[in-house]
Amino acid sequence: MVLVGPALCLLSAACFGAMAIFGKLAYDAGVSPGALLLVRFTLAAALLALLLLLRPGLRRTRTDRPATARVLLVAVGLGAIGYAAQASLFFAALERMDATLLSLILYTFPVLVTVSAVLLGRDRLTPARGAALVAASSGTLLVLLGAGAVSFQPTGAVLAFGAALTYTVYILVADTIVHRLAPVVLCALVMGGAAVTLGGRAVLAGGVDLTFGRAGWLWLSCIAVLSTVVAMLTFFAGLKRTGPSTAAILSTFEPVVTTALAALTLGESLTPLQLAGAALVLSSVAVLQVRVGRPGTSRAGRTSVSRWWGGSLSSGWPGSRSGTSPRP
Repeated sequence: MVLVGPALCLLSAACFGAMAIFGKLAYDAGVSPGALLLVRFTLAAALLALLLLLRPGLRRTRTDRPATARVLLVAVGLGAIGYAAQASLFFAALERMDATLLSLILYTFPVLVTVSAVLLGRDRLTPARGAALVAASSGTLLVLLGAGAVSFQPTGAVLAFGAALTYTVYILVADTIVHRLAPVVLCALVMGGAAVTLGGRAVLAGGVDLTFGRAGWLWLSCIAVLSTVVAMLTFFAGLKRTGPSTAAILSTFEPVVTTALAALTLGESLTPLQLAGAALVLSSVAVLQVRVGRPGTSRAGRTSVSRWWGGSLSSGWPGSRSGTSPRP
C-alpha cells in the first residue's frame, strides 16, 4: 500500500506531461488559448459532475469532520483564482516559447514547494527527501537541456515563472483541504470555479471562437479528460497519501513524459544526456520508496506535516496524511 501514493503522483505527472503536446497540436488545429481554457475547464467540470451524479458514493470522505463553508469556499477559490491563473499563464507562455524551455522554468516549483513547506513548518527536509529533490531537479535539467537549442523570449519566461509561483501556492493551499472533501468533489469544485472565471473573462472579451474543426475538438477532449480530470484526481489522491514535498518531487516525472512524447509525435530524438536525466528523475522515486518503507516512519513522518491550518498551529492540518486534509 505504501506504493499507492507515489504511483498516483506518477500517473498524474504522466497525464499532465502530455498536456503541452496536446496544447501544441490544438494550436496547430486552430484553437485559441481562450477557447482551449474555457472548453477544458467547462468540459472537465461537466464530466466530474456527471461522475458524482452516477456514483453518489464518491461524495463521501473518510473524515468525520464535515466540510465547512470555509472549506468549500477555498475549494472553489482554488479553481476560480489559482487554477485559472496558473493555466492561463502556462498556455500564454506555450504560445511564445518552446515547450521544453517552458517546462524547465515551470519545474522550479518542486524547489519552491519544498522550501515553502519547510519554512511554514508544514514539512521537514529529511536527508532522503533532500537527496530525492536534488536528483529529480538535476535530472529534469538534463532532460530539458538535452533537447538542444531552444528559443528564448523574456515575456514567455516571465509568464512561465509566474505559472510556477502560482502552482506553488496552489499546491500548498490545496494540501490544506484535500482530506476534508472527497477527491472527486474537490476536483469538481476546482474545475467549476475555473470555468466560471474563464467564462466571465470570455464574456468580457466578446466571446471565443469555437468554429475550429474536429482535430481541435479531439485535442481539447484529450486535454480535458486525460490532462485535467484524470491528472487532477490522481494528483489529489496521491497528495493526500504523500504530502506536498513528496508529491512535488514525484511530479518532476512530467517533463520526462513531455520530452518522450515530443520525440514520438514531433520527430525529436532522445539524446544520451536526456536519457541520463530521465534516469536521475526515476532514481528520485526509488530514494523516496526507501524512505517510505523504513519501519517506524509511517506515523511519525505523517504527523510532522500535519500541524498547519489557516495559519494556526493549534489544530490538525487537513492536508496531512494523518487523517485530515492539485496543475497547469
